[in-house]
Amino acid sequence: MNVSRIAVAGGIAASAVLLLAGPASAHVSVQPQGEAAKGGYATINFKVPNERDDASTVKLEVNFPTDHPLSSVSPQAVPGWKIDVTKSTLAKPLEVHGQKVTEAVSKVTWTADAAAAIKPGYFQQFPLSVGQLPEDADQLVFKALQTYSSKEVVRWIEEAPAGGEEPDNPAPVLPLTDAAADAHGSAGATDTDDDADDAAAGDKGADASDHTTTASASSDSASDGTARVLGVVGIVIGIAGVAFGVLARRRTA
Repeated sequence: MNVSRIAVAGGIAASAVLLLAGPASAHVSVQPQGEAAKGGYATINFKVPNERDDASTVKLEVNFPTDHPLSSVSPQAVPGWKIDVTKSTLAKPLEVHGQKVTEAVSKVTWTADAAAAIKPGYFQQFPLSVGQLPEDADQLVFKALQTYSSKEVVRWIEEAPAGGEEPDNPAPVLPLTDAAADAHGSAGATDTDDDADDAAAGDKGADASDHTTTASASSDSASDGTARVLGVVGIVIGIAGVAFGVLARRRTA
């Protein structure tokens, strides 16, 4: 009897591991490569998993915050995806490096070729170089729309209240860190700005399908790999427990 209980417990543990590993981070999110420091420039990735079993993700729209507009936004090419950058006139011009900026990016849209759509069980990352990040905010909230081949549109636009639970369709949130105090950090931010401006000038109007750069982040891959490993371990434990229980019953019969 005790052995049978152990077997059942092993099976329950395996199921629990699978449940915990599956839904984690199963929504559109944004992460910086390294840090996103206030007042500086950063490369960020929008991670888009496919949550449907019978449709592929064919389009992603990311709306930029209007309360903290970004003067420089340069997308990295994603093979098989067309990129459209929409700019809007600012109600209040920004001053960047001593120059007035009267418009800023309000939306970036990625649209997939048929072969490049995100299929069930897969995810894709969409990198952007952005700046100048605000100095008077701790985070930036981006509202995203994910379109499937079935015409379904999932709106990741809900903001979590302070200290409250995460909503069903949370908007991607980019946390901002304190700016580096040393001069080297400031110089690094300026260099990133120049690189971003050069990239924007070179890639303006280009179709992303003409490039071969892939979008990946080792930290996300490591997280997904860990979840899969945990799931496999749980299955092995459950099977072993059930088998042990069956053998024990036969011996006592």
